[in-house]
Amino acid sequence: MDKIIYVVGFGPGDKQFMTMQAVEIIEQADLIVGYTTYTDILKAQFPDKKYLSTPMRKETDRCRLAVEKALEGNTVAMVSSGDSGIYGMAGIMLEIADEMQANVEIVTVPGITAASTAASVLGAPLMHDLSLISLSDLMTPLELIFRRVEAAASADFVISLYNPKSRKRVDYLEKAADIIMKYRDKGTPVGIVRNAGRPDQKAWLTTLSELKNEPVDMFCVVIVGNSQTYIKNNRMITPRGYKINEQ
Repeated sequence: MDKIIYVVGFGPGDKQFMTMQAVEIIEQADLIVGYTTYTDILKAQFPDKKYLSTPMRKETDRCRLAVEKALEGNTVAMVSSGDSGIYGMAGIMLEIADEMQANVEIVTVPGITAASTAASVLGAPLMHDLSLISLSDLMTPLELIFRRVEAAASADFVISLYNPKSRKRVDYLEKAADIIMKYRDKGTPVGIVRNAGRPDQKAWLTTLSELKNEPVDMFCVVIVGNSQTYIKNNRMITPRGYKINEQ
């Protein structure tokens, strides 16, 4: 099988945050396929490549296009920010290729996910067990999302919230915070990073009770600490449990 689609996670977008494998595949691919915002990011760093893009919510069309181009003999790189297998394109790409019964090899190329990038900016908030939850209900029922938030909160996971707020979903984050406060102190540290790993990156710290007042949008990652998370020297730290005072 020589027809191949690489599903590439390119991290936040800047080449310094891309894996060597991701850079090599993008450079060698005949065609880069992706959501318009993602291809625009890559065009600045790989200007000589050939690109095909589709708007948001056209994921299945994008995957079918990638399969068609691969079957024509092109080596295709299907790109998305973050990690291709964490809220990325790897799953739907595999599903569409199977639906089309396409004789195409699908190779998943990992990248730095938004939670990892945001955590590195905030300090070390993800040092213990954690949960990644998207508050977007485009493909997941809101009731199920909040059940997952409650389960993670009751189990004392550090919780990283993706897609925390949009123009239509103005109160989902506040409701999620209220659920978490059933199990955690209202002063629990929360870190927010907007455009993590990008030139206009912003990061700040708040508390669980104040989260509803913060200027959060779709470009933010919100990390809620567990019961042991604390702030020291403006850094968010979740202890792993090491006995650091023992000789």
